[in-house]
Amino acid sequence: MKHVTERPFADPQAAARKLLELAASVEPVQDGRIHIEKINYPFLYTLKGSGPEFGAGTRCAIEKGWLELHESGTYVRLLAPGNNLMALR
Repeated sequence: MKHVTERPFADPQAAARKLLELAASVEPVQDGRIHIEKINYPFLYTLKGSGPEFGAGTRCAIEKGWLELHESGTYVRLLAPGNNLMALR
């Protein structure tokens, strides 16, 4: 019998909130741009999230209007509703 622990980021909205938290902690480089690896690395390696969880969280944050992903996929931009969401926590 295997004992499996529940993954904290299995819910896309939980993953999206964590991505917002990570994005808010990074200083934008230019015009509000945050390089995707600045949130990707901590999510995958520090927090032990998975690639599909990162993708689902990113899609959820984009659909809710919290993040904007550049068409190249190299950076994101934290949008105003995401800032308000972080203030409510």
